[in-house]
Amino acid sequence: MLGNFSYCNPTKLYFGEDVLRNLSVELAKYGNNVALVYGGGSIKKNGIYDDVISILKSAGKNVAEISGVMPNPTIHKLYEGIEIARENKVDFILAVGGGSVVDYAKALSVSIHCEDDPWEKYYARFEEPACETVSVGVVLTMVGTGSEMNAGAVITYPEKKLKIGHVFADEKIMPRFSILNPRYTMSLPKYQMAAGIYDIFNHICEQYFSGGDDNTSDYISEGLMKSVIYSSRIAMKDMNDYEARSNIMWSATWALNTLVSRGKSTDWMVHMLGQSVGACSNATHGMTLAAVSLPYYRFIMPYGIKKFARFAVNVWDINPEGRTEEQVAKEGLSAMETWMKELGLAMKLSEVGVTAEMIDDIVEGTLIMEGGYKVLTKDDVRKVLMQAMQR
Repeated sequence: MLGNFSYCNPTKLYFGEDVLRNLSVELAKYGNNVALVYGGGSIKKNGIYDDVISILKSAGKNVAEISGVMPNPTIHKLYEGIEIARENKVDFILAVGGGSVVDYAKALSVSIHCEDDPWEKYYARFEEPACETVSVGVVLTMVGTGSEMNAGAVITYPEKKLKIGHVFADEKIMPRFSILNPRYTMSLPKYQMAAGIYDIFNHICEQYFSGGDDNTSDYISEGLMKSVIYSSRIAMKDMNDYEARSNIMWSATWALNTLVSRGKSTDWMVHMLGQSVGACSNATHGMTLAAVSLPYYRFIMPYGIKKFARFAVNVWDINPEGRTEEQVAKEGLSAMETWMKELGLAMKLSEVGVTAEMIDDIVEGTLIMEGGYKVLTKDDVRKVLMQAMQR
C-alpha cells in the first residue's frame, strides 16, 4: 500500500434478528426530545413503526415525527425538518428507514443549529459544521447506501437540478449506533432490492478502480464483490432467503464505511453521473448508477487496463491464459453486464426516464472528480451519457 491515511469509525452496530431490543439501551444515553425520521409510511404497514414507538415511549422520550422523507430527499424537506426540530428542541435524531432517510437525518443533524443556509454552506461551499450537531441513531430497513456507518448525506435541489453529496470530515456526524435486522428488508419490492444491490456493488467499484499499487483494500473489495454477486443471485430467486439477505446487508455496510477506501485515491464519477441523472429525472438511485456504469467503465478502461483485467480474473473468474489484457478486461465487463441484466437493472438512460432534452442539464450538473484513471472533461461526460442513451 502506498501513502498515509487515518481510519476511525465510531458507529456501533447491532446485527441480526431481535436486535431492536438494543434500542432502549442506546436511547438511555441521549436526551429526551427525539426526532423520529421516516419515509412514506411502509414502516407503519410492516409493524416496525409500532415497535419503535413503543420503545421510545417506554424510554420516556418526547417524540416529534418528521415523516414523508422521499427517496431523493430535497432541500425543502430539510428546511421543513429543521423547523420541526427547532420547535421541539430536539436533542437526538432516530432515523428509521433506508439510505435516503439516514442521509436526511445526518443533513438535519448539522443543520438544526446552523445559522447559515444549509444548502449554501454544506452543498455549495462544502464547509464543515461550526455549530453544535445533533447525534443520530439508525434502525435500517433497506440496504444499499451504507449510510448507516458513514458521514455522507445526499440532498437534492430540484429547481437547480442538482443532487449533491457531502461526506462530512468529522466522525461525530456518523450515526452513533445502527440496528440492522435483515428481516426488515424482506418486504421491499424486487425492483428496490435490485437497485440496492447494484448501489452496493458500485460503491465497491468506485473505490476499487483507482490506483495501481498492491493494495490490501483491493483484495477486500474483490471478496465483497464476489459475495454480493453470489448472494444477489440467491436473493433474486428467493427474496426471503435470510442468509443471502444478511450477507447483502453486511456487504452494504462494509462497502461504504470507508474501510476499502484506505490507501486509495478512489473514483466517484459513476455516482456523480448517476446523481445528476437523478436530479433531473428523480429516478431510483441504484438504477441511475446502473444505466451509466458500463458506458463509463468502457470509456476509462484503456487508462486502467491492468486493474480491469484483474477485475475480470479475480471477480468474474475469467481465464486470462493466451489472451491480451484488453481481451480479458472486456470479457470481465461483459460478465458484469450479464449479471446486471439478471438483476433486472436499468441498462440505458431511457429506462430511468431520461430524454435527449435533459442531457445538457445532466452534463452541467455532473461534478468532475479526480482520483480515477482519467479525469473527465465536460465533453467526455457528454460522450458517456450519449453512450448510455444508445445502448
